[in-house]
Amino acid sequence: MGRRVLGVGACAFVLASVWAAAAGASSFSNTVLRAPFVLPPGFSSNPANQSGDSEPAITFGGPGNTMAVDGLGWLPFAVNLWKGQFGSTPSFFGPMDTSLPITGKGRVNLGDGDADTSDCTSTVLDTAGADRPWITHLGTTAWVSYHDSQNSSIIRTWKSTDDGVTWRPSGEPLNGLGGITGGATFNNIQGPIVADPTTGNVYDVFAAGEPQTKCCSANYNNVYVARSTDGGAHYTASLVFHAAPFTALNNIFPSLAVDPVTGKLYAVWSDGHGIWESTSGDHGSTWSMAFKVSNTATSLMPWVAARGGKVDIVYYGTTAASQDDPTAIWNVYDSQIQGGSLTVSQVSNVPNRVGAVCTKGTGCVGGKDRELLDLFEVAEDPASGKAAIIFTNTTFDTWTSPTTGLHQLPEIVLAYEQ
Repeated sequence: MGRRVLGVGACAFVLASVWAAAAGASSFSNTVLRAPFVLPPGFSSNPANQSGDSEPAITFGGPGNTMAVDGLGWLPFAVNLWKGQFGSTPSFFGPMDTSLPITGKGRVNLGDGDADTSDCTSTVLDTAGADRPWITHLGTTAWVSYHDSQNSSIIRTWKSTDDGVTWRPSGEPLNGLGGITGGATFNNIQGPIVADPTTGNVYDVFAAGEPQTKCCSANYNNVYVARSTDGGAHYTASLVFHAAPFTALNNIFPSLAVDPVTGKLYAVWSDGHGIWESTSGDHGSTWSMAFKVSNTATSLMPWVAARGGKVDIVYYGTTAASQDDPTAIWNVYDSQIQGGSLTVSQVSNVPNRVGAVCTKGTGCVGGKDRELLDLFEVAEDPASGKAAIIFTNTTFDTWTSPTTGLHQLPEIVLAYEQ
């Protein structure tokens, strides 16, 4: 689903991994979270009266270290929210966006299937060409970034200094960067915007192609991180990784995390086969050599979280040689870095998908093989230091339409590191 805002020096491409292998993989609990919804006449689901969800997000914060989890509902499109504590089965809060003030051409008062978990109040920021939003915060200050899909695919940001009550336009991470801007306009995909509690800096990660590839490719071969040291008003950008033109490093989003204890930054991305990681110890000025942290033949949709020197990088992986393999068996993996060692663990207790996975967004013909949508997330519990992962499984449930028949009904699964 498209993400529309409704509210708020070059490295060589082939690099060897030198992480030390750590003994003992982590184990994870798995709990399916189903959103109740009474289907209209003629429609059915198995189990009965389930909304279905995918592309989930997770975060911790607020009083009592509350955990919030959301999923993008399928029947109908909505942002479903659960709240709880680490280790518990969270309670269903309900859909957050069923009565948004967005009537008008092409819009209805119902969520369109875009979210990044933070809070559940709503303010309209943009209704024209806004796509793929992300949110971050420091205390009562928050930033939202998104693509302006009608204006060169530049990245726009908005800022709130009163805990999301009011918003105003802020700096633009992609503009004014010379050749980087020239190569990235109409030619980029952005990952999350991230605020650093150790410095107050704001960062935005994006993948971009080359000027000469704009004509004929949406494969973006450069990963950048833009940095603002003045609260998001102005940005500079550093190259994290460069590959040969037409190499796709956007499978689907690059991801970025800042360790709130050490201030180190961690960028991750997928080249379609491996998951790669690079670290910055100087607040985004320079980046380490990239290292491969996955061991599956095909790996997609990375996300990263870090706290106190512990890093968790999650992704969907399969032994199949291609994501287009209709017989591919997928699982969820966590590559954990701690104390200079890398441990790879399987998170899913059963395969979370069987079949091809399309990562071309709205370019997936007829939406085929797109039930996982575009991402899933991991967060570190501040109290225990353990990882909480929310991912999509397409093998559990089904729904039936009176006109199009039987379909997979994706459901989200919450996994806790044991």
